[in-house]
Amino acid sequence: MSWSQWILFQLSHCMTRSLWGGSVDRQLPVEPGQGAVIVTNHRSSVDPFFIQLAVGAQLVHWMVAREFMEHPAFAWFLNRAEAIPTNRAGIDTAATKQAIRYASAGALVGMLPEGRINMSSKFLLPVRPGAALIALRANVPLIPCYIDGAPYRKLPYSPFLMTARVRVRVGDPVDATPYRGLANESKAAASLTLEAMRAVARLAGEHSFEPTLAGRRWKPTAEEIAQAMEESDRRKRDSQH
Repeated sequence: MSWSQWILFQLSHCMTRSLWGGSVDRQLPVEPGQGAVIVTNHRSSVDPFFIQLAVGAQLVHWMVAREFMEHPAFAWFLNRAEAIPTNRAGIDTAATKQAIRYASAGALVGMLPEGRINMSSKFLLPVRPGAALIALRANVPLIPCYIDGAPYRKLPYSPFLMTARVRVRVGDPVDATPYRGLANESKAAASLTLEAMRAVARLAGEHSFEPTLAGRRWKPTAEEIAQAMEESDRRKRDSQH
């Protein structure tokens, strides 16, 4: 880490521990200098902060929607964190190649396969196979994690105005051996993605949950996002009564 990244790491670590009560059941099961792809559920704009607890003082290159990378409120931080800008809709070839380069060189890449914050009552939204594709091409482990209790209320900055008690569970690397070298790489990545997200579900105790794949060009409509926000608000009101 550079000096600015080290300072940001220390600040985020203190905030994650004090404001959000973050804890982790174990450290990420990778050797120093070994590349890996991390996948986790997505309930908050600050989910990467919690995964950092399991990583320690090592940079994780997160795939982040391009609009946030270019937003004046977030651009400086995300660029210092060496996040990878990506398009929400479809496959972003440039972002995928960059992630493969990082992982192949022994770095950690973080991905949120749901593609957007899940404010619905569903355990997971439909997922995309990009993380598995990167792990296969870079020949690195795919590691599932589960974040429980992450704070969020509609806006990206809302977690900084909230307290929480967040727990992170780290799973064992998903065995990608059966999928390496298959002629149909897209099918292999899809199967490996579903296996990884089943592992995320098991970490949450959702042993019967069956993940689904999002369409190649899937993108939520404004109506779907508004409905998810209303559903989230309703669940919060119900929990307070």
